[in-house]
Amino acid sequence: MTDHVVKTITDPSFLIALLVGIAVFATVFTALPALGANPLKSRMKAVALERDELRARQRARLAAEADRRRKGLREEQSVGMRNIVERLDLKRALVDEATLNKLKVAGFRGENPLTRFLFFRLVLPFVGLVLAVLYVFVLGALPDQPMFMKIFVCIIAAYAGFYLPVLYVTNRATKRKQSIQQAWPDALDLTLICVESGMSIEAAIRRVADEIGAQSVDLAEELILTNAELSYLQERRQAYENLAARTGLEAVKGVTQALIQAERYGTPVGQALRVLANESREMRMNAAEKKAAALPPKLTVPMILFFLPVLFAVILGPVGIQVSERGSFF
Repeated sequence: MTDHVVKTITDPSFLIALLVGIAVFATVFTALPALGANPLKSRMKAVALERDELRARQRARLAAEADRRRKGLREEQSVGMRNIVERLDLKRALVDEATLNKLKVAGFRGENPLTRFLFFRLVLPFVGLVLAVLYVFVLGALPDQPMFMKIFVCIIAAYAGFYLPVLYVTNRATKRKQSIQQAWPDALDLTLICVESGMSIEAAIRRVADEIGAQSVDLAEELILTNAELSYLQERRQAYENLAARTGLEAVKGVTQALIQAERYGTPVGQALRVLANESREMRMNAAEKKAAALPPKLTVPMILFFLPVLFAVILGPVGIQVSERGSFF
């Protein structure tokens, strides 16, 4: 057995195979750190790819939304709708500066939304009146009420149809203002970072519009429109004032006034933006604290109506079962 082992070890072919195996192992062991990927580098690469994908999806969504809005603003008006509005001169009768500002705050710009708004304010009262007449007189609703009450219900339905477009625009404007107000402090922080890094205000607004779309598409749209107005308007002050008018927020108005003063007197924009960003963030925090403080009074009635009866049933239920089984408490 020993002779066989010694013969095998001293065999030249075995020695060559052993040396080749050792050389291969040493080569692999030496090259393994270079071939293996750095975990931190791989993670950073994955994060960068994910960020690029998120930006690409967000930009595609913003582009689709902008195309949809652009098509909605530029599409052909109905000839009959426009003719009716022009013949009855509804713009002079129903449109004032407050109505135009409300439409702008709601995101409706141009002549097409205004024409539709006036047309529906003209048509919906008759629609509501017809529906109320069918419901009351044809279907026999309110049979016990006198004729005066039935006519009054029909008039109320027509009046509601007249103000239904106003309610829709108001609701749309409120939701849009809330969306812009929630994302405005973050937009100011991003603008401050861009300005302090050496970017111009136009490039900063464009950059912020690309990044803030994930939080508020409405704010991104307004910033893009402001950037376009800064490019072609003769007075940059008008672009800032238009932004404040379209949003209808005091926080935005304060920032635009600071930008106008910076443009006029050459004062640094970064310090003003920092102060205004802190104020906007504090205002948002105060609004959240106000809502939180209003929760206890709002929860009182639901607790009395829903929680307490269930609690009493859970506590007194076994006692009631015992009394029903035994006929007494003892």
